[in-house]
Amino acid sequence: MIKFTKLNQETPYLNFKKKYDDALNANQKNIEAICISSYSKKLKEVNARFVNLKFIADKNFIFFSNYNSQKSQDFKEHNQITALVYWNSTNTQIRMKATIERSPKEFNESYFSKRSEQKNALSISSNQSEFIDSYENVKEKYLKSLKHDDLKKCPDFWGGYSFTPFYFEFWEGHESRLNKREVYEKSDNSWKHFILQP
Repeated sequence: MIKFTKLNQETPYLNFKKKYDDALNANQKNIEAICISSYSKKLKEVNARFVNLKFIADKNFIFFSNYNSQKSQDFKEHNQITALVYWNSTNTQIRMKATIERSPKEFNESYFSKRSEQKNALSISSNQSEFIDSYENVKEKYLKSLKHDDLKKCPDFWGGYSFTPFYFEFWEGHESRLNKREVYEKSDNSWKHFILQP
């Protein structure tokens, strides 16, 4: 589930919420899953991964991560991303282009303190994306963290990322293949609206 707070009332945000509600009412599984693509200037590579979108607050889409991870390094080097959701229950795809930044420390700390100890133990114990000898070592580090760490204290290397779209494409799939593609693109502080051919 995604938590919406003080959602921006501009058309693309309202459209996103409507598509979300339609998918939720159709019992969409993993409805919060969103694919985030980033670019590494250092490696000259594009990377993509699914994360859990937790909040949409006003214009900001928020998820959480380890600040030492590869994606965090990508965001630091190049603060433009693309984001993609696909809800098969309604055959809907939403593409976004956005700029991304870290969430405020106070926000991270407040959210971390409300999470389960099990989730926090994993966040504390994992050096995300770094090599480790075996999966058994992953479990050992997790169990050690679960017993010995302060599981309500947010570590400095963990927190939120907030991205603000400047481009939305709402794709609706149809059996006839006459798929609908509706775009909103921000220019000069206003949204341009147009339709793309399938």
